[in-house]
Amino acid sequence: MWTLLSLAIGSFGIGMTEFVVLGLLPDIARDLLPQVWARSQEQAIGQAGILVSMYALGVVVGAPTIAGAVARFPRHRVMIALAIALTLFNALAVVLPTFEQVAVARLLAGLPHGAYFGIGALVAADVLGPGRRAQGVAFILTGLTVANIVGVPAGTFLGQQWGWRAAFVVVTAVFALAVVCIGLFVPAHAGDPGRTLRSELGVFREPQVWMTLGIGAIGFGGFFAVYSYIAPLVTEVAGAPEWAVPLTLVLVGVGMTVGNLGGGILADRDLQRTLLFGLGALAVVLLLLAVLSSSIVLLIALAMLVGAVSAVLSPAIQTRLMDVAGDNQSIAAALNHSALNIGNSLGAFLGGAVISLGLGYTAPEWVGAVLALLGLGIAFVAVRADRRVAV
Repeated sequence: MWTLLSLAIGSFGIGMTEFVVLGLLPDIARDLLPQVWARSQEQAIGQAGILVSMYALGVVVGAPTIAGAVARFPRHRVMIALAIALTLFNALAVVLPTFEQVAVARLLAGLPHGAYFGIGALVAADVLGPGRRAQGVAFILTGLTVANIVGVPAGTFLGQQWGWRAAFVVVTAVFALAVVCIGLFVPAHAGDPGRTLRSELGVFREPQVWMTLGIGAIGFGGFFAVYSYIAPLVTEVAGAPEWAVPLTLVLVGVGMTVGNLGGGILADRDLQRTLLFGLGALAVVLLLLAVLSSSIVLLIALAMLVGAVSAVLSPAIQTRLMDVAGDNQSIAAALNHSALNIGNSLGAFLGGAVISLGLGYTAPEWVGAVLALLGLGIAFVAVRADRRVAV
């Protein structure tokens, strides 16, 4: 249990660094883009969304390359090295002065993200044993979802009160704690000495891998199109005070935690139906949010439901990647986070684009619903292909 908890501390830090930016976009835009802010607050917030996309780009690039390159090394040592890198790269956001430099820091901070989750998921799956792989994946992801209950709202509050950089001081401290705990409590765990980056990259020859990546990158992008701009949705559309933003983030995190744990159980029972149900339900809930977000009560309730439904997909997508990847388990486990963060980057970009075009703060919900439906279409094709092979 201490092994899993130690790994979950690092995933808590990852969840906090990835999502705390979302609630602080107005503060970051005001501080780092003062001239744009003076002309147009909407344009400044939309431009600040680049920080979300830069982090996601780091995950997309780092997940397959790092996971493939380190597959042959002992996994406990790899986890320590990744936690150290996360500590140092997040500390850069505390000290770098300009928007462009902070954007580079966000890119660097995203590089170890996917490999940490992917290799950590393999360790967790071994700890829990056969037949519970999706639940092992879900346990590691729980650190990320709990971050959305505790870390992200707390970081958002600290950032609003003492400057957005205060949130990254806390993030850096969390990763430093993870380094210590992993070093103390994660036992020796062998890698696969025969694996190389070249052999691991062979996973991309599998059509089902590409379809599964598409499910995550496009379908899950619907969640990020909305979540990236939750702060102005709460304050501008619903007319709620600024303190309602951390409250909304807490409840979204609760939804994500429940959905993630439930998704692990559902995926172990019926992986295909979990994917199809999750994507269809996500599209429906996003459409409801677009129509009903002028009420803060309905907005919070629906945002919580968006978090729950989207989180059901995470362990299902990662387990499916492990299923279709053959022997390339290290890179497959990490590729889930490449896919999800392509969705993060795509959703944040499209959400910011429609806001910058003056379509309003509810426009990202419509974009998100379209992305979820596109992901559902890809999932349907992948499931049909699976069934034809089975026959």
